[in-house]
Amino acid sequence: VTAAFRPPDRVPRAAEPVTPQARRLAATLDSLDVESRWLPGARVNWESGLPNGRPITQPGRHTHCSAFVAAAASRLGVYILRPPEHGQTLLANAQADWLASEGAAQGWREVAGAAEAQALANRGLLVVASYKNRRPDRAGHIAIVRPSDKSDRAIAEEGPQVTQAGTINAASVSLRVGFSHSPSALRYDLVRY
Repeated sequence: VTAAFRPPDRVPRAAEPVTPQARRLAATLDSLDVESRWLPGARVNWESGLPNGRPITQPGRHTHCSAFVAAAASRLGVYILRPPEHGQTLLANAQADWLASEGAAQGWREVAGAAEAQALANRGLLVVASYKNRRPDRAGHIAIVRPSDKSDRAIAEEGPQVTQAGTINAASVSLRVGFSHSPSALRYDLVRY
């Protein structure tokens, strides 16, 4: 039988193997315990994710995606805009702007899309998925792309795997689920990696 007549592979191919460096990245992300820290509805210390005891005085959802990303990057020795350079309010939008402008000077670069983002995370590089809300008074969203053995097909359908705080705090969730509370991000393809 020639290659032209071989049946198609039945098992979806993984995007790129997860390297030992990527396993260390995943272990660091998991050690931050995002599912029980940086919880919505309370003011938190951006570095630890623990409530700081100060009352919330502003209306809104009060989630901490950007504080979590800042804390994780700090733990990994990578700079991303964070307190005290910018307060926690609307920090995800500010981080998106910073990544697009000043981020290159700190080693950040935009990548082509979900598949490349997942491949880079699978090599152990810190990759973020960022959405800047078009309305300046509304929060955006940001998450860390985590190493995963998901297939190319799964990445195309649901995005890369992410670790995030926010309305949903999850050590591992698809980008489609993680960004579901920012529907414009997905509907208008506004997520940048």
